Amino acid sequence: MRGNGPWKMAAGVAAIALLAAGCSGGSSDDDETLPNTISIGIVEPESLIPSNSTEANGSSVLASLFYPLVRFDEQSNPYTVAAEAITHDKANKVWTIRLRSGFTFSNGEPVTVDNYINAWNYGAFGPNAQVASYFFSRIDGYAQMQSVDPDGTGPEKAPEPKATTLTGLRKLNNLTFTVTLSTGFAGWESVMGYDAFYPLPKAAFKSEGVLADNFGDAPIGNGPFKLKGTWQHDSKIVVEKVADFKGTVPKVDGITWKIYQDLGAQYADLVAGNLDVETKIPIESLASASGDLGQRLQKSPSSAFSFVGFPIYEKEYANKDVRRALSMAINREEMTDQIFLGSETPATSFVSPVVAGYRKNSCGQNCEYNPTLAKQIYTAANGPTDIKISYNSDGGHKAWVDAMCNQIKASLGVNCTGSPEPKLADLLKKVRDHKSVGMIRLAWTMDYPLMENYLGPLYTTDGSSNFYGYTNTAFDSLVREGSEAATPQAAIKKWQQAEDILADEMPVLPLRFGQNVYGFSAKVTNVSMDLFQKVDIYKIEVAN
Repeated sequence: MRGNGPWKMAAGVAAIALLAAGCSGGSSDDDETLPNTISIGIVEPESLIPSNSTEANGSSVLASLFYPLVRFDEQSNPYTVAAEAITHDKANKVWTIRLRSGFTFSNGEPVTVDNYINAWNYGAFGPNAQVASYFFSRIDGYAQMQSVDPDGTGPEKAPEPKATTLTGLRKLNNLTFTVTLSTGFAGWESVMGYDAFYPLPKAAFKSEGVLADNFGDAPIGNGPFKLKGTWQHDSKIVVEKVADFKGTVPKVDGITWKIYQDLGAQYADLVAGNLDVETKIPIESLASASGDLGQRLQKSPSSAFSFVGFPIYEKEYANKDVRRALSMAINREEMTDQIFLGSETPATSFVSPVVAGYRKNSCGQNCEYNPTLAKQIYTAANGPTDIKISYNSDGGHKAWVDAMCNQIKASLGVNCTGSPEPKLADLLKKVRDHKSVGMIRLAWTMDYPLMENYLGPLYTTDGSSNFYGYTNTAFDSLVREGSEAATPQAAIKKWQQAEDILADEMPVLPLRFGQNVYGFSAKVTNVSMDLFQKVDIYKIEVAN
């Protein structure tokens, strides 16, 4: 839902000084000035292969190129899109998916069951090292496709997987297949709305199970738009409407996804009319945005959760008391008021308020600002004297990272510095490789609207976005038991118990719950953003 209510705009002198950040980089291409085409600002995606993308920028581009099995209504309930019907047995273990007929990929290939099965097998196969592989782990046969023994006790050199395909996928005919899960999961239909479950055409593969060279630079999807040319890295990704698309047809004929290295440069282009949509108004422009944009500055609910991850694999952060003390050392409310001008709210829980099962202040004392107690605990735990917080400079994070460091210095009497990495994609690669980056600026937007999505990928031992090396068998078991529960209420009870473990062990430091604060040019109308931080590309249109 759209909103245009005011938020706090009072900022102290110290905060204003923090916000004085320069602008650099950006895109000035002008090819989207064709009639009925628009431009949307993003930062460089990590990947455009559906099973290898787990960040918001790539997800936005993929949503224009692909059409999911399900989407979500305003109550976060899934409804079928590329699927005609999805049914399941009483145990929620065997799911039957019937596809809509007549759909094709943008190269003309018909969309069939094989395209889903081949894509999912590729994403699940361990040696392919797809970052979203985790999302296939509930399907029968996944463990046999991994290079490491399922119990984690394999030899030093990982053996070849025992299988190359998921036994849980079974083709019934060209438009119908079944998915058998290793254990029942009532929320599986929602999971299939995630990017990793898009189909891939035959043209994506140069041989069985082997992706064609450079497919990621020119992906072919089953969605409403197709790529025009190839991905021009660090510059733009241009898509144009697919003729005779059988699904919901967008109102614009093309989108230029303009890639920026700096949110300030992106905002300058927006104000100048050289960009049509900026999905995240930069911190330093929040105070002036209302005057710059008027009613073209909008807010809407979001599932965004911002946090800092502790590198638990490094001895300095292995002690949970160090992590607890650092969390108590920061004043979340001061940061959200002075830096974000009230456009975000302090996070004192590990799941977003937009999902069922959220509990306010579930983090308890560990997320309360208490510098005196924080210093006592930190000193007793022999915490590190030098703190580094790594962040991507293309996301506009410098001001709040600097503010957080100042709070840590004041509370604990230790040194703290922000360490910028030019691109989000580069930072993610470093943390996946467990490079020494110190504390890590991270954020999460839900993939599907379940509490489990804030727990499983981020904190389970094999979670796809567990960058900090956190592992706890009791936590893993509770997340799994919640997934296997017979009712949503029973599932939430287990997941809340799992969250309580996080509140005790603090593998991450919760910071803020966000909302969409976005702006658009006078050229476009009917601009809205959803809980997934995506522009609704089906509603946006060029103004008359």
